[in-house]
Parts: sequence; C-alpha cells; structure tokens
Amino acid sequence: ELGMDDKTIAAALLHDVVEDCAVDCQRIRAEFGDEVAELVEGVTKLRRIDFNTRQDQQAENLRKMFMAMARDIRVIIIKLADRLHNLRTLDPFPPERQEEKAQETLQIFAPLAHRLGIWHLKWELEDLSFRYTNAEIYWDMVRKVKKTREQRVHEVDQAIAALASKLKEEGVEAEIQGRPKHLYSIYNKMLRDEIDFDSIYDLTAIRVVCGSVGSCYHALGAVHNLWMPIPNMYTDYIAKPKSNGYQSLHTKVYGSSGEPMEVQIRTWAMHRESEFGIAAHWKYKESGDTVNSQNYEQNVRWIRQLLELQHDHPNAHEYLESLKVDLYEDQVFVFTPAGDVVDLPASSTPVDFAYRVHTEVGHRCIGAKANGHIVPLDYRLQNGDIVEILTQRTSKGPSRDWLDFVQTPHARNRIKSFLRKIAFEDNLRFGRERLEKEVHSLRLDPGQILRPEILDQISQGTNFKGADNLIAAVGYGDLSAESIVEKARSLALGKDDSMRQLPRALETAVAKRKRAERQQGRLKFGITASDIDDVMYRLSRCCSPIPGDKVVGYVTRGRGVAVHRTDCRNILYYSQKDPERLMEIEWSLEDGGTYQAEIHVEAFDRVGLLNDITSIITERKMNIDSADVQTRKDHMAQINLVLSIGDRQHLENLIGDIQGLTDVTRVYRITG
Repeated sequence: ELGMDDKTIAAALLHDVVEDCAVDCQRIRAEFGDEVAELVEGVTKLRRIDFNTRQDQQAENLRKMFMAMARDIRVIIIKLADRLHNLRTLDPFPPERQEEKAQETLQIFAPLAHRLGIWHLKWELEDLSFRYTNAEIYWDMVRKVKKTREQRVHEVDQAIAALASKLKEEGVEAEIQGRPKHLYSIYNKMLRDEIDFDSIYDLTAIRVVCGSVGSCYHALGAVHNLWMPIPNMYTDYIAKPKSNGYQSLHTKVYGSSGEPMEVQIRTWAMHRESEFGIAAHWKYKESGDTVNSQNYEQNVRWIRQLLELQHDHPNAHEYLESLKVDLYEDQVFVFTPAGDVVDLPASSTPVDFAYRVHTEVGHRCIGAKANGHIVPLDYRLQNGDIVEILTQRTSKGPSRDWLDFVQTPHARNRIKSFLRKIAFEDNLRFGRERLEKEVHSLRLDPGQILRPEILDQISQGTNFKGADNLIAAVGYGDLSAESIVEKARSLALGKDDSMRQLPRALETAVAKRKRAERQQGRLKFGITASDIDDVMYRLSRCCSPIPGDKVVGYVTRGRGVAVHRTDCRNILYYSQKDPERLMEIEWSLEDGGTYQAEIHVEAFDRVGLLNDITSIITERKMNIDSADVQTRKDHMAQINLVLSIGDRQHLENLIGDIQGLTDVTRVYRITG
C-alpha cells in the first residue's frame, strides 16, 4: 500500500530472522545482498547486548534506528509497519505487555509517523494503542460512534451529493469522499476542548480531490458559495505547506443541517503525500523528482537532529524524555526571512528558532523580530510568523535566564553546553546559591544538609563526580536544585524516601510537622465548655474535627477530653455505652490556629494533575502534611492529602476549587 520497492518488502519479511531464527546478518547479506542486509540490521533490536535497564535498551534501540533512518528512510517505514502488525496481534499477550507496547507506540512511533507525514499508519497506530491504554473509554466511544453512524452517513451522503452537483455546475472535475474522524483524535478533542462526546459535531469530514491546484481554489469557492463558512476556520496549507510536506486547503462550514462540517481540498499528488508522507518522497527521490527530493532531504535533516540528542544526553532516561518532547509536542510553523518553513514545538521562542537555524546563530543572538517588529526573546511564536534573528559577533553568548523559557531540547542543551565551558567558578557559585535558596525554602539548615561528604555521595550516582562538579551542574542547569536537596535531606536527616516518587510540586508542599495534639501540655484547640475550665482537649484522629463542624466532647480516662464530630461512628457507640462521659463543647476561634483534615481526590491521570492540585492548595496558603498517590491500571489517579487548614469553610472552598479542575471526577473529605 505504501508503494515500496522489492528490497524493502524483502527486508520486511526478513526483519525478525536475525532475532528469532539464529541467522546472522552475514548470511542475509550473502543470500539477499547488501541493501536488504542493511535494512534488516537497521530494524533489528539489540537483544544480545546486556543493558542495565529496559530504559537503556529502549534508548539504544531508538538511537540505532535513527542512525539507520538517517542513512535510509526505508528502515523506519519497515519499523512502523512492524509496530502496526504488533498492535494488530496484541490480544494474546498479558495486559501489562499490551499496555507497555501501546504506551511506547503513543509516545514514540505514532508521533514519528505524524512527523514523517505517514497518516495512513498514524491513525491506526493511535486507535489500536488507545484500545489497550484506555480500554473502557475506547469501547464506550466505539459504541457511541456506532450508535450515531447511520445518521452521520446519511448527512455526509447528502452533503457529497449537493457538493458534486455544485462542482459539476462550476465545471470542476473532482472526486468527493467522506472522511471519518478517528477515535483517538475524537478523544483528544474532548480532552483539549473540555467537552463531552455529544458536543462533537464534526465526526466526519468531506475530502475533495482535484486534478490541479487551480481546481482546488475553484472548488473552495464553490464550497463557500454552497455553505456558510465559519469565521477564522480556513487554513491554506497549499500556499504554506507544513514542514512534513503536507498540503491541503482546510475550511469549516455550517452544513445543510446547521452543524459544523470540515472540508479538505487537495490534488491527487497532495492526497498521496498526506497518506504516505516520506514514503512518497522516497519514491520521488529515486525517480529524480527535484521538488519532492528536497522535501525528502528536509525530513532526513530533522531525523539527524534527533540523533544529535544522544550526544547531549548520555543518560538513557534523559535521552528518551528529550526525544518525546521533540516528537510529541504540538507544532508551530514559522518562516525564515527567505521563506523557508521551520517547525518547532508549540510555545517555542525566537531563541529556539535561532538554535534550530544554527548553534552559532543562537550563541550570537541579541534580539529578534517577528513580522518586522522587535519582540522579546521569550515571545511565544505563532503559526505563520516571519522570524528574523538579530546577531552580534561580539556577543558574550547565551544568558542563563534563557533556560527558563526555551522549549526545545536542542536549544536547551546547546545553552547548557556553552555555560559549562565558559565559567566553572561562576557555575559553582550560582549552583551553591540555588541549592541554599532551596534549602532555606524548606526551613532547613544549609550547613547540615549541604555537607561536602553528602554532596560527594550524591554525585557518585550522576555523571558529575565530586561535590564541586555536582554543584556546578546545578549552576548551569543540568541538574535541578530541588532533586539534589531532596536527596541530600534524605541522607542528612535519614528521612524515608518514599515521597520522592511524587512530583516536585508536591514534595515541596509537604510540611513535615508533628501535630500539636502529640505535644505535652494543656492545649485548648479553640474549644470551650460551659461547665469545665482549664481542661486538656485533644482532637480525635478518627474523624479529624475542624472549626465549623458540630462537635461533642468525650471524657477519657486520664487523657483529657477527646473532641469528636457529632456524626463520628465512635461517638454513636459512646452515646450508647458511656453516655455520661459525653459533654457539650463548642469552638472558640480566638487562637487562629490550624487544624488537620484529610481529603480524597479521584481523577483521570494526566501530566500536570498533581501540580494543578498543589498550586490551588498553595494559593490558599495551606500546608500538606502528608500525601498518598496511586495510579490504577485504568489510568485513574487516587490521591489522599492530609492538610493543615483554618476551618470548615476554607476546606469546602478548597474542595470546590479542586473539583473544578479538568479531569477531576470526585473530591470529598475523609472523616473516618
């Protein structure tokens, strides 16, 4: 279907032979030739090398694959087809293996197919992965799409008939197709726009394939004449193609039924390009087509940029994370003054653009223009911006502050590399300042936490041996002050490091404080009783009462009065067993103290969820005393937080704010 040659098909049929059949590459080379052997070797995994972790193995496999891709793009075409076949035959495997394969596909291979323009493979890779990573939601959407399919097919058929009649009237020869929206793209639209399935109207689109570019624009006029166009919903990818070579006219209109409908218009050559991407470029390159050969070379240049990441990240985990950023981020397309298209991750800045053009352009950057106007270096580039970088040979090089806003791993690593080289002493001083600032923010003693022997011990687990090299690495941004301080605190104070698994936003919010009720003495907790004075009260842990709750006192034997909520299960028991020990009490808020309360949060797991929750807690000036976070196999997160709060109203306001976050399904107070 991709139109590949016999060598590619031979290599695809042989790609598992080296791994599974005890046949070496020399035999493949002898029997099938050098070209097939090179392709097979490029796809073959490195199972026979002893790696420390699976992550190392995955990173090394990808690195090898990208090297082979840079030499011959057919390697990745075989690999993508192989991965698609893996997913199509994944049912017999255990659930853990299914999810692992599907997650890797969504993080690496589907984005790779997208960047290479091979839509024909991308959509099925995504939908099959979606099935194994979010089975419940996947099958629910399958049922909903099937339920509305008959009505949608009828509407699309009507639209196609109306447009065909209009184009015939205009003298435009074209083929009109209905294009279904794929399940994973529907799911992402629901998440992105925070809407439910019933609010998505453009589940299908119409594609018009014409014989020439002029006919495409003629057809666009006919579409807008037939149906009302939706303002700001027209994009011309023919005049300004995407960086992966994609070309088409996109417009959204209100269809005959009044619902939004997408129409795509392209030539047959553009249609093949959109379906097969770089696979089509490769074929044109072989036939000597200059224009498409240039598109092919542009894609190969991008692959070589992926290879550069390995030099910047010798650590396998860091390499994989940077690779995912470069592959997976939404893109923005901007232009050089000469009209060349440059694609960057969304929210990229002129500094990212400068380093994408050339490392020296980035190092000498002193300013930038977008569309002829001076913009700050942290300006977020928009689609279609024409970007010009202002440089100066006498520039002192990149600023450390640039690390706070650049988006691309390439720019970040080039800046870090420059900063590493120019001033070890400056980095050492700056790193020490960062570490001490972080220690002070946790109300700890730098002299105790940042002892040389502790930092030296931490450095042994990094690429920066010795305390000074570790501190300098913090200075130029290769290591975060937060992670080093957390490890140092663990070693210095002997703290349990289980909380280290939580994101930094949660770690820094956790306040390690002993509760006041554990302290000896007569603590009143803002409680008064009409008939008893000067008595010791303590708040019961079983129901954790807070100001605003209706409370009752239970006179214990030798431990003062235990304060319970009136609806506490233990109080219901005491009222039957020892009713004479119960006493009326009430809150008195003169002390303005804080009280402990526990809440439970259930949500769909996503990147940034914990950060969003802890940001709300921080804004309300509350402390987190402890936290427990678990993620189930169905990608639902369950979070228990013990908080220090002022009163019940504060807690209710907080619960309301958290409940309003995207993907949070339920929040409630735990009362025992």
